[in-house]
Amino acid sequence: MSHDASTLTHFDAEGQAHMVDVGAKPETARLARAAGRIRMQPATFALIAAGEAKKGDVLGVARIAAIQAAKRTGDLIPLCHPLALTRAAAEFTLDAERATVTCTTTVETFGRTGVEMEALTACSIGLLTIYDMLKAVDRGMVIEEIRLLEKAGGQSGHWRAGSGHD
Repeated sequence: MSHDASTLTHFDAEGQAHMVDVGAKPETARLARAAGRIRMQPATFALIAAGEAKKGDVLGVARIAAIQAAKRTGDLIPLCHPLALTRAAAEFTLDAERATVTCTTTVETFGRTGVEMEALTACSIGLLTIYDMLKAVDRGMVIEEIRLLEKAGGQSGHWRAGSGHD
């Protein structure tokens, strides 16, 4: 599907970047979920699973980093609105067979714009925190497949990955 600049909301009619005006939009409950994973050597994975990494509780620190990132997204992504979040959460799923950790984030607000970027940023920073804490033992870790899983609320309604609408 091709788009011209007029269909991209972060550009005005002259093609200049701008922050989207959401002042006329109604406030609604907004939710977004995102996920991604980090792949590592089995020995590195074992450190996380046993909670024995030299820097301590890797997943606990990554969870706090993800939540903090959701709250700071407006400071990191130039055209994002700063939002008052009502919820930000990060969950980690360990897969020993694949030596991966999946981070799933959920972000909610009641407002005029969605929280997709907050969920994606939270996921990214959670995974980057795992990398940072374990890079001394495994610099070859790979962060992959960061994606939006679901968004709800607002004019465009509910969207779920794989629902035939993506």
